[in-house]
Amino acid sequence: MILEEQRFLHEDLERLEQAITERVAEDPKNIKERLIRDHQINGFLTRIQEQSKRLLDIYKDTEGLRAKEVQSLSTGDPFEEFYKQLDEVKDFHRRYPNEPVENLERAYKRRRPEEGETLVTEVDNMFTGEESNGRFLDLTTLHEDYLNLPGVKRLTYLQYLDNFDAFEPPRLPLKRQNKLNDTYLKYVTDLDGYLESFVRRTRPLDDLDKTFLRIDRDFETSWEAGTVPGWTKEKDHSTDHSTTAASGPRTEGTGSGIWCPECEKEFNNHNVYKAHLTGKKHLRNAEAKKSLANGGTTADGSKPTSTPLSSFASARLRERVIASHEFRIRALADLLSNERSNTRVNVERKQGMTERERQAELEALFAEDNAAVAASERRAGGHGHGGDESGSESDGDEKIYNPLKLPLAWDGKPIPYWLYKLHGLGVEFPCEICGNFVYMGRRAFDKHFSEARHIYGLKCLGITGSAAGGLSLFREITAIQDALALWEKIKREKRQKESQEDSIVQMEDGEGNVMPERIYLDLQKQGIL
Repeated sequence: MILEEQRFLHEDLERLEQAITERVAEDPKNIKERLIRDHQINGFLTRIQEQSKRLLDIYKDTEGLRAKEVQSLSTGDPFEEFYKQLDEVKDFHRRYPNEPVENLERAYKRRRPEEGETLVTEVDNMFTGEESNGRFLDLTTLHEDYLNLPGVKRLTYLQYLDNFDAFEPPRLPLKRQNKLNDTYLKYVTDLDGYLESFVRRTRPLDDLDKTFLRIDRDFETSWEAGTVPGWTKEKDHSTDHSTTAASGPRTEGTGSGIWCPECEKEFNNHNVYKAHLTGKKHLRNAEAKKSLANGGTTADGSKPTSTPLSSFASARLRERVIASHEFRIRALADLLSNERSNTRVNVERKQGMTERERQAELEALFAEDNAAVAASERRAGGHGHGGDESGSESDGDEKIYNPLKLPLAWDGKPIPYWLYKLHGLGVEFPCEICGNFVYMGRRAFDKHFSEARHIYGLKCLGITGSAAGGLSLFREITAIQDALALWEKIKREKRQKESQEDSIVQMEDGEGNVMPERIYLDLQKQGIL
């Protein structure tokens, strides 16, 4: 019954379009409601594509079954064909009496929770507690993997959030050769995979395939041009092995070492390099590379014992793979810049909380999510089943009571007044050096003196930490004129100290009297000595 299947597909497509229209008309009250709606719409769009493909195959009718069925209905007795199909339907239900019937009218409607029942949505098991339904990034495991990398700089979690997309010295003090190990490759692969997964979970309606394709094309262009950060051609030791081998050992562009193309290794001492040329490993690699140029055979026509691909082609391929992951991580970090900054603020906020406060916050988050989903289902059920629309409108129009103008927490509600007073968040601390940025509360004001914004402002004024005491002397100074005056005073005292140290030179006259050099020269000019 191809025509019945065709009719069913048309009906299914219309119901899917209606379901999408209803979801788009909704106004989500929080991020979880928005994610539930977006993931449902994404599922509907995927099903539309699948059903449309099936429908197109029916219309193409490559096997001619649809045309044959239409001809049988139009040329023969219509009632005879009708009763024939009716008997087939009855026979099917006799053989399968408990076969469930799909109700398209209710298939795409919002489900309403029954009495005491909690509905499980697509988003419930999609995020970790730290991610808070896609509000923040959860890089704790990746931070631990980063700390286990050999030779990296030890960073706190907050510092790691600011630098996880930095792959060049001095922010990541790893040389290029040290990046080619399996540990680093696994780290960048996991970080890239997590960021891509987070984007797909939080932005289901975006054209992500197009975005990732654009990132890959940008990488291909940059790689061919040799402009990928950290993997530029100027630093590429293995760009063209054949040219390097023909020209012999080459010296680095900086003139600091000699490069062996067969072993892909740099030597800083010429004598060590000469001794290396007679080694077994070098001779074996040279023979393998020569066999690669001869089509994979040695001089006597036999296959080489070592695989040249592992020493040359695979090394270049590994560089390309690692560079690709680093390029994607930078692009995804830019795409998630808002979530990244929100994560940093949330981590700083949690560091100032006790364990009891963290637990209370987590329970409040779960309670809020459950209440929001239940309210959403009630609103959907009320509109779809003739419920009390005025009640749902009153729920949606509920305003937050905040007469004291307290700052809002992550859940959109005012923070407790005792917490507001405890941290002194009502007191403003402006800093002229930071571009007249205003810090709310003494705690945030004290912390900002060691943060990048304030240090950068001092550097713009020409103030560095080279003087005695460093930048700690400028703590509590927020005015530009005061900072410049203190800097001039520090430099003046430093010059005076240096001049005083120069004047400590002692001189002795003919009678054995010891005196400073300045006094000795004055007496000598007067002819007293």
